[in-house]
Amino acid sequence: MKTLIKIGWFFSLLMLIVFTSCRTEESEFIQTPPEEGLTLNSSVADLMQKTCTNDGSNDNIIDYANCFNVKLPVTVTVNSIEMDINSEEDFDKIEFIFDDSDDDVDTLTISYPIQIVFADFTEITINSNSELANYASHCNGENEYDDDIECLDFQYPITAFLYNSNNEIIDSITLDSDRTLYNFIKNLDQFDLVSINFPISVVLSDDTEIVINDLVELENTIKAYDNSCDEDDDYNYNDDDCNNCTPSDLIDLLTGCSGWIVDKLERYGNDYDDYYKDYLFNFHTDGTISVYYAGGTDYGTWSASGSGNNIVITINIPELPYCNNDWILHEISQYSDSKIDLRVGDNDRIRYENTCI
Repeated sequence: MKTLIKIGWFFSLLMLIVFTSCRTEESEFIQTPPEEGLTLNSSVADLMQKTCTNDGSNDNIIDYANCFNVKLPVTVTVNSIEMDINSEEDFDKIEFIFDDSDDDVDTLTISYPIQIVFADFTEITINSNSELANYASHCNGENEYDDDIECLDFQYPITAFLYNSNNEIIDSITLDSDRTLYNFIKNLDQFDLVSINFPISVVLSDDTEIVINDLVELENTIKAYDNSCDEDDDYNYNDDDCNNCTPSDLIDLLTGCSGWIVDKLERYGNDYDDYYKDYLFNFHTDGTISVYYAGGTDYGTWSASGSGNNIVITINIPELPYCNNDWILHEISQYSDSKIDLRVGDNDRIRYENTCI
């Protein structure tokens, strides 16, 4: 009998040691010290949720609403042309059609039913223009303050370790999108404590990547870049066409294709679209321009400098004065063909077109 008691005592002691050892290793792996964790009411949790909130302004060219977006894919009819919009890149197709002519009235018709996605990622079905307009009327107007932080984005996946001090449950969660991170923070309760598996990365609006090593650094980074960009909460789809343009992009396109024509020309508020009809413009890498037409050949110079929406293209062709200006690059379009749109203010515009892409 004593032998059995000793064996039972020894077995219990062995199990306790094994359990304690495993639990210690698990705790060391998860690392959730209460004083450093993420909690429901912490300021960093609030900033993280605002950063991963669904941005409703990216598709304003379709719905004119900043607080929700249309769930893709969706079918629209743009100036009588029906097209399927399958990704954000397809928004440019709508704009290319709108920009093709300044002399028409641009229209966009949505094929219903559609789903819209709100800031908290909840979705509802919309069956008509009037329903869509009703929900849009409850959004903030153009460039009004809203809670979402659009100037930086999390890079996924992010691993989080959840510790509930009320019942000592420990869990590991993989967060793979803004939606999952938003709902994870939303569903925290007052007893939850979260530890993030650092390092993680965020990307700024200019594509700069920043590596974050702890919660304090994360909070400070979000605060530092909260208002560092134009969130584009307006309905002017033309005001950011060259956010990512570079002089080298422009130079490569202009010099890589020969025989450019002028398909739009406005000077001093007057329309001269046919003024240089049948003229072929060639932009050379040495900064010269040669222009061929039935009556002969003219020569001039050109240069490009600046960045983004402030790239200046200086054109000087003495015999073709309406071409000459310190133009601002408005847009590079490569939809059905290549178009380079140059403008100065509201009254001067020249657009070069080429079938070469």
